[in-house]
Amino acid sequence: MPTKKSKTLVVLEQTTDQENAVQAAVKAVVEAPVPASASPVVVEGPQPVVSGPVMRKKELIDLVVERSGLKKKDAKPIVEATLAILGEALAEARELNLQPLGKVKVRREKVMPNGRVLVTKIRQSMGSEGSSSDSDDAADMPEAAE
Repeated sequence: MPTKKSKTLVVLEQTTDQENAVQAAVKAVVEAPVPASASPVVVEGPQPVVSGPVMRKKELIDLVVERSGLKKKDAKPIVEATLAILGEALAEARELNLQPLGKVKVRREKVMPNGRVLVTKIRQSMGSEGSSSDSDDAADMPEAAE
């Protein structure tokens, strides 16, 4: 029957053998040639978007006047009413499908002391910039009853 001392030696010998085996395996992996098919693949994650200058309501009204040909006194109440309606729809967490602006979904909402923070997802189509989406609107409408 082995003594306590010999049992301890056996355990130490196994540990040393295990360490030698691990070192040999690591050395084999490190020194092994890398096949061409196993080359590393670069995976790109989401890219940060650097925001441009802020568009304010005054600039929006000026651009609407320029593009539509309306007088500023006529365009301003229309733009303000549109913004109010969009703000109310977002407050109700409604999904907006307003092409060419895009499809807007409210993902999360957090109530803060000074207002609410809405985390939204906006999906814009990659079509040509000047194209009208009348066909998109027609697809959303039900068939007329006859």
